[in-house]
Amino acid sequence: MSLTRRQTAAALAALPLVLATPAAAAAHGRPRPRTLYIAGDSTAAQKYADAAPETGWGMALPFFLGRTLTVANHAMNGRSSKSFVDEGRLAALLEEVREGDLLLIQFGHNDEKTEDPARGTDPYTTYQDHLRQYVHGARSRRARPVLLTPVERRRFAADGTAKPTHGDYPAAMRALAAEERVPLLDLQALTLARWQELGPDGTLTYFNWLEPGQSPNYPDGRQDNTHFQPRGAVEVARLVARALVAGKVLAPRDVRRTDSAIPLEWITWPQA
Repeated sequence: MSLTRRQTAAALAALPLVLATPAAAAAHGRPRPRTLYIAGDSTAAQKYADAAPETGWGMALPFFLGRTLTVANHAMNGRSSKSFVDEGRLAALLEEVREGDLLLIQFGHNDEKTEDPARGTDPYTTYQDHLRQYVHGARSRRARPVLLTPVERRRFAADGTAKPTHGDYPAAMRALAAEERVPLLDLQALTLARWQELGPDGTLTYFNWLEPGQSPNYPDGRQDNTHFQPRGAVEVARLVARALVAGKVLAPRDVRRTDSAIPLEWITWPQA
């Protein structure tokens, strides 16, 4: 075989690999596969069989995304914007990120624990400083960062008015999003409005409120106003999907079922 024939054969052998690349797929009219990474706390995190029915909203987000989008949920119980970085979790996440991916960033609940030096941050200084590391890290990988204000807790005044509980942290994130020109999903405002619609009684099945004996994992019952049951996780994931389209982070074709009922049995809890 001549050198020219060898070169030709090598080029033909490589052709399927070239066509399989994201750029080539887009050129041929096929949607580019992308991953939505989640960096966050227990309200978004994957839960396991020993915690059921507690459910993070990241577990339900795939139900609302098209087939060309996948979710990589790196959210972890108990983490703040600071501790997630200090433990090396952000660095590990960024190693996986590829061009065109999205990084959803939701912290605040544990940043508020200022008595804990491992987690606490100040809204307008260290909180913003740490969030910038996520934003700049995503951009260094040619991915798109998206800031999400923290989901609201279940707190109501005596007159039934839903109460905000996150202090200055949502406002600090909004200011940072404007400064860095990052898409912002105002999940705090969206969830506060939704809990107001449902009211104190209507929100009980959305949060991890359980009667004694209702779940073997919580034999004495539970009154948790922070974490979700499947119904709440699905509702928050629906709000996230809608907001991603409203903010033009995703196109309408990238989401599905945003106006449809989701069977709660679709939520499953793997063994740890």
